[in-house]
Amino acid sequence: MWDLISNSIYAGVLLSIAIGIIGSLIVINKASAITGSIAHGSFGGIGLAIFLGSSVLLTTTVFALFLTLILAFISVKYPNRLDSFLGVIWAVGMSLGILFLSMAPGYHSDVLSYLFGNILLVDSNDLKYMISVDIVLIISIILLYNYFLAMSYDREFLYLRGINANLIYTLFLILTTLSIVMSVRAIGIILVLALFTIPPLIAERFTNKFYKMIILSSVLAAVFTTAGICISAKYDIAPTPAIVIIATAALFLSLLKKN
Repeated sequence: MWDLISNSIYAGVLLSIAIGIIGSLIVINKASAITGSIAHGSFGGIGLAIFLGSSVLLTTTVFALFLTLILAFISVKYPNRLDSFLGVIWAVGMSLGILFLSMAPGYHSDVLSYLFGNILLVDSNDLKYMISVDIVLIISIILLYNYFLAMSYDREFLYLRGINANLIYTLFLILTTLSIVMSVRAIGIILVLALFTIPPLIAERFTNKFYKMIILSSVLAAVFTTAGICISAKYDIAPTPAIVIIATAALFLSLLKKN
């Protein structure tokens, strides 16, 4: 039992780093819809992995990155119809996942853990993947901090500097996808968007610098995940909903703060 809890705590800390970095970018770019589309669309990769009997992490990563590149192309070529295409990608990904699962032999009870998440089921391979993604995120935000800020607030500045803003945005979507895939086992496709947006939303109300928002988001995410895991272990309830409910309660409390 302690091994499960300790792995969950490690996963919570690693997830918190991704939530702080990518979640903050999602919030300031108002990219919740596109993030939700990628998250739900990635279910097709999970279904394909189970159908092929291949690695869920690897197959889902490749599948989700393919969807992300399609969305990046649509964002540039058809920005006025992006919301409609997001719904299409969302539905097609989920449909493919269900189709592949229906063709896969046997019964797969672990599918629910990918939909709703169970941080107690995180294993060593998941932790290694999380560490790898976190390293990529940290290096990216350190090297491209100013570029991400310009992409979020002043894209004209990037164009004037001769920098391809669309390329920076595509990189942001790729990093978002990697963060989503690393979170699927722990948080689940359905609840991943909530946990990637709530801590940054709270942090935004208490900070005036983007780097402070990242740090506070990470700390809040770590607190929420740890509290949810402890409550789950004590009362024998599902951990992910407990984490989201705690985070949501904190969000509503933060709304009491006067701007």
